[in-house]
Amino acid sequence: MKALQCPVVELRQYTLHPGRRDVLIDLFDREFVETQEAVGATVLGQFRDLDDPDKFVWLRGFEDMPRRTEALESFYGGPVWQAHRDAANATMVDSDDVLLLRPASARSGFPMPAGARPAPGEPASSPPSLVLATIWYGRDPFDAAFAEFFQQQVRPVLAETGGEPLAYLQSEHAPNTFPALPVRTDEEVFVWFARFTDEDHIDRHLNGLRHSERWREKVLPTLSERCARAPQQLRLAPTERSSLR
Repeated sequence: MKALQCPVVELRQYTLHPGRRDVLIDLFDREFVETQEAVGATVLGQFRDLDDPDKFVWLRGFEDMPRRTEALESFYGGPVWQAHRDAANATMVDSDDVLLLRPASARSGFPMPAGARPAPGEPASSPPSLVLATIWYGRDPFDAAFAEFFQQQVRPVLAETGGEPLAYLQSEHAPNTFPALPVRTDEEVFVWFARFTDEDHIDRHLNGLRHSERWREKVLPTLSERCARAPQQLRLAPTERSSLR
């Protein structure tokens, strides 16, 4: 079994000023990766949104909620953020679109990365890929029965169509003890992540779902009952220093 990490995960979607995404990514990859991990956070991945040139998406994990508080206090009160915050904030229109998540089961968290992250300016050792994040919005909290439904009914169809999940998570409702960074506390979400070789691979997967009898008959009725609206899908291209790639 692969080792898992990060019982607490933030899915962060930033809206940026036009043309400023690569400026933020260069700064982030150079200054904000190891310095966050040095104080107890895990930078799981950072991405360009393929469908929005002004959107930067990243994932940050923690061992638990108290250590999240400690890590955020240390980083945002520390010298690196103080030195570069004005440059980072100048790229951003909005940074408050944040979902606080936890693994939906004991085996559904993100696996530990297989290889070392390249140093700034060095090429990645693994080939480029894409990540698809699918966010389901619930009418009510997603419970253990839904996690079992996902494992028994949803995951096999995703795998059959080329979209085996890397991880699947749901809303974490612990109080946000670092209010300087807001989170969306009014949402009930279930999120799964999968890796694909390219955009055609994603398209084949989604087309396979549309034509899957099991998906139509066993999965969609339950999703229609449990979900308040159509899912949000993020097609994400990892940056050069993203661990998840």
